Amino acid sequence: MDLITREFQSIRYISGPLIFLEKVRKVSMGEMVDVMLSTGEEKRGQVLKITEDYAVIQVLEGTSGIDTSKTRVRLKGEAAKFGVSEALMGRIFSGLGEPRDGIPNFIPEKRMDISGLPINPVSRDKPADFIQTGVSSIDGLNTLVRGQKLPIFSGAGLPANEMAAQVVRQASVKGGEGFAVVFGAMGISSRESFFFIENFKKTGAMERTVMFLNLADDPTIERLFTPRIALTAAEYLAFERDMHILVILTDMTNYCEALREIGSAREEIPGRRGYPGYMYTDLASIYERAGRLKGKKGSITLLPILTMPDDDVTHPIPDLTGYITEGQIVLSRQLWKKGVYPPVDVLPSLSRLMNLGIGAAKTREDHRGLSDQLYSVYAKGRDIRKLSTIVGEEGLSDLDKKYLNFVDEFENRFIGQGEVNRSIEDTLNIGWELLKIMPKTTLTRIREDLIEKYYG
Repeated sequence: MDLITREFQSIRYISGPLIFLEKVRKVSMGEMVDVMLSTGEEKRGQVLKITEDYAVIQVLEGTSGIDTSKTRVRLKGEAAKFGVSEALMGRIFSGLGEPRDGIPNFIPEKRMDISGLPINPVSRDKPADFIQTGVSSIDGLNTLVRGQKLPIFSGAGLPANEMAAQVVRQASVKGGEGFAVVFGAMGISSRESFFFIENFKKTGAMERTVMFLNLADDPTIERLFTPRIALTAAEYLAFERDMHILVILTDMTNYCEALREIGSAREEIPGRRGYPGYMYTDLASIYERAGRLKGKKGSITLLPILTMPDDDVTHPIPDLTGYITEGQIVLSRQLWKKGVYPPVDVLPSLSRLMNLGIGAAKTREDHRGLSDQLYSVYAKGRDIRKLSTIVGEEGLSDLDKKYLNFVDEFENRFIGQGEVNRSIEDTLNIGWELLKIMPKTTLTRIREDLIEKYYG
């Protein structure tokens, strides 16, 4: 098709980051466009919606400076793509995939559509094998498995960023070969960006990490591209280079806020709390790109991080995320106020695929039973702690006081490990040391042969 027939100068009006283009012919959903200003400046855009009267185009660099009467829009005839190669490792990119580290762009091996496709259930292989994060409350009680989607639910002011950086530094798989991290950040501040970059460089984690950073002062629309470009890089490394990739996306709340802002600009009818009615589908199109493929050695494991507004787990963002993913790690404000780091509340936390990654051949034979017993004793101890605030410690039995002692020690020694990188062996051994606070008769969740072997 002749280039002239692919150019239009018929902008009807502008709304936020969107332009509404009239009389557009032969255009496709998701098609990329060049927005050519009268000043000679060019901006990139993407077709969001097509109707009989107009096409809605989101402008990635913002709509400032666009003259509705003089600006031309050129259709490019292809969807958004990102160039990939093994040279991605150790690089820092913007949320749109542009180099942000001062190093010239590399020559890509190929260009991949950033929209990708959720893994077909027929082709999807069952998640398996253990990923060691070095965090006891995850490795011991809510194990992360290769190919799993396990979100972290945080709250405003809680150390989700510090925990994400710690997992990037410490995460490993058995054998250690072919393991890398893809890190995507949306709407973070310059200070947070500096923290992540310096932390990864100082600890050597940068060498095995690909970073995509969308800052708070970057165009809002860019946040919708960041997780998709990050997952495109992960898909290439996992399924074409046979690597095991851990994808960390923070903060998905900023992503959803951008989705709500764009929906408002498109004059859509809002759903729950003003978020688009299709937010569930949109989040699923991101989360479901994680997993394992039959016949492929590599895997994509997803650890999205989101901030719960007002610590409300029923808010649409954590609520919908919980439906799509396979568990959640919940951070506790109460533990954080006590000085416990990382402040993981193990009772509401859950890894639904834990059993697929643990056992004698993968972690240790006592892992499942020990996890169940620690959870049981801690849950009962928390109940007794509440009771003690009513009746006082004088009204408790000697056994109840042991439960109270266990709760304090568990929070301070097992959950509160600081920035120490613990192996799964260390985590399980500390668990047994804590159980020795309790009488052997209370250990009802572990086989007797394991009690004899590890309890002594």
